[in-house]
Amino acid sequence: MSAFVANEQPSATLGVVSGRRRQGKTFLLESLCEVTGGFYYAATEAVPRQEALRQLGVAVARYQGAAGSVHFADWEEAVDALLSLAHDRAIPVVLDEFPYLVRGAKELPSVIQKALSPRRPERLASKARLLLCGSSISFMGGLLAGSAPLRGRAGLELVVPTFNFRLAADFWMINDHRLAALVYFVLGGTPAYRTEYLQGVAPADVDGFDTWVVEHILNPASPLFREVRALLAEDPTLRDTGLYHTVLAAVAEGNATRGGIASRIERKATDISHHLTVLEEAGLLVSESDAFRANRSEFRITEPLVRFYHAIVRPYWTQLERVRPGRTERIWAASRRRFDSAVAGPVFERMCWLWAEDMADDETFKGTIARVRSGVVHDKAERVGHEVDVAVFDPDGVLLSIGEVKWGEVMGLGHLQRLERIADLLEARGSRPRVLTLFSGAGFMPALREAAEASDGGVQLVDLERLYTGG
Repeated sequence: MSAFVANEQPSATLGVVSGRRRQGKTFLLESLCEVTGGFYYAATEAVPRQEALRQLGVAVARYQGAAGSVHFADWEEAVDALLSLAHDRAIPVVLDEFPYLVRGAKELPSVIQKALSPRRPERLASKARLLLCGSSISFMGGLLAGSAPLRGRAGLELVVPTFNFRLAADFWMINDHRLAALVYFVLGGTPAYRTEYLQGVAPADVDGFDTWVVEHILNPASPLFREVRALLAEDPTLRDTGLYHTVLAAVAEGNATRGGIASRIERKATDISHHLTVLEEAGLLVSESDAFRANRSEFRITEPLVRFYHAIVRPYWTQLERVRPGRTERIWAASRRRFDSAVAGPVFERMCWLWAEDMADDETFKGTIARVRSGVVHDKAERVGHEVDVAVFDPDGVLLSIGEVKWGEVMGLGHLQRLERIADLLEARGSRPRVLTLFSGAGFMPALREAAEASDGGVQLVDLERLYTGG
């Protein structure tokens, strides 16, 4: 983003910044404006057109050091005024919460398109780096898609992601890898949950994790208790949030296919197609194709806190709201097994995916890593399907590795033998993997470690230490 702002192009340019709420977009843009002397304005929700123009006029006057307000008759005049803020040098001109402005002025994207016409004098005379920012990923992405007015106008399209599990551990300043993983299972990599919601309060050690969950996550006085409901309510593309919550709950329970989700909520698959699409566009669900069957795909919840809410909080919502001495502790104790299977297991598997895709060395899998998937390999002779948690492919589609993931189980030779059986099935189809990889959050038995050491790299073991620090 700094390169976009510092670019010496002698005319105004456009950038689009998006990402889910609480990821630090506003912090990033405010900091950028403070450092460069840029202009920052955050729109207010549900404000009529004229009031929005008035508020923007107040912000422009304040930026220019003038008293009162600059009057804008319409958005054409307002956009030209924003461009005129950068006659002398390149500076960022930020419109944050841009969807709020468009809600009251549907024509605004077209107005900006016209203002940034290639030969328009007002654009040529300006060095503004106009940045539009919003938290509705589907809306912001749509600004530059298809036949949208601003398609082809943007020189920057930045999606601010959540922290991955390694960055999250650093941000939380947690050195114990197991504790870092447990906190990530609940809160993922959203920075605001630490800085604003919990004021940096983290469990001191693994033994304190349960108490931390009870006091700070399951406590109805904590803002995190209602955060998932707020996430859905804040997205303007998500109407009838009750059904969206039901779909997410079905996925959290392990119903990953379109048919499985529909069956769980007692709807036809065609009835929920729109809801699945909207949840994908909002960045809460992702659809991933099967590694071994291209015509089959499964849905996955992207945000750990959403998974935690639907697996742990939502089933006990009423009881948790009515605080009683010892009740929350009992609910959490009763939910611990579900947490391990429905939250920790799936999130840990995704961490292993990310490690294989972005953090592992090419030497680990004896090839260049291009993509990671999961899938099912069918054994026709035994009439069973074998799940593969991590399948690693190179750019040409060559299968480099198959892997199994266990969060709470010490892995032994039996797990390796299972992978060897699957590798034999794949070899019969002409695609035997070069490496068998076992991921465990609990460690490995000595016999398995010996087998890995004797395999000349053909068997890779990935524990929490390697997951967080190795490649």
